[in-house]
Formats: sequence, structure tokens, C-alpha cells
Amino acid sequence: MEHYKFSKSSEDNLEGVHPDLCKIMRQALILSTVDFGISEGLRSKKRQLELVAKGKSLTNNSRHITGHAVDIFALPNNTISWEFKYYQAIADIIIELSKTLSIEIEWGGKWDDLNDGTHFELSRRKYP
Repeated sequence: MEHYKFSKSSEDNLEGVHPDLCKIMRQALILSTVDFGISEGLRSKKRQLELVAKGKSLTNNSRHITGHAVDIFALPNNTISWEFKYYQAIADIIIELSKTLSIEIEWGGKWDDLNDGTHFELSRRKYP
């Protein structure tokens, strides 16, 4: 079986992201049945404030600012999809890997205040 590989832009978007989170994302892509890319990793405070102003984020204190979070996009059939089922499938692999590698991950798809299926971050407890 051929494995998926991140594009140059996805790899560029991992620049400045914590190595443990990069490791999980790269391994998840190899194991995933759904291709995916990284739409955003490290984010400036200015960009974060813009996203809050547009209602696309709820916090000025995003884990993206410190390189502890990434956003992904699913690419089933080489086309970007926002269908939650694809993010659930990718998250299942990432969560399983996080247990195997002892790297605590939080998935935005499980949040109560905002269902953000595209968002993954290192836990604040283990990665303050």
C-alpha cells in the first residue's frame, strides 16, 4: 500500500511547530486511509487577533502562537472536504498514536464550546 506524503506547503506549515506534534502528524499521515494536509501551524499574534475579530477563533491565547497546535484539511479523492466523517477518521488515528507514543493530544472535534474538527493541539497539562 502506498503511503500519503505531505506536500511542500504542508511541510512549510509545520515549520516552528513543536517536534512531538510534527512527529504525530507525519506518522498519522502514513497510517491514515484519508489523505490530509496541514493548513496552519505556527501563527503570529496579529493573525490570531484577526481570526478572533472575524469570529473564526474564540481565543487570543491560541496554542498556534506557541507552535503547539495545527489545523488540517482532509483530501479524500484529492479534493478538500469539510465533511466531519473524514476528520473523525483522521482523529481516531492521531488519538491512537498519541497513546502509543505518550504524546498527549487534544482534538478540537471533542470540544463543547466550539466543534473544531480540523484542530489538534498538544495538551496544556504536559506541554504548558
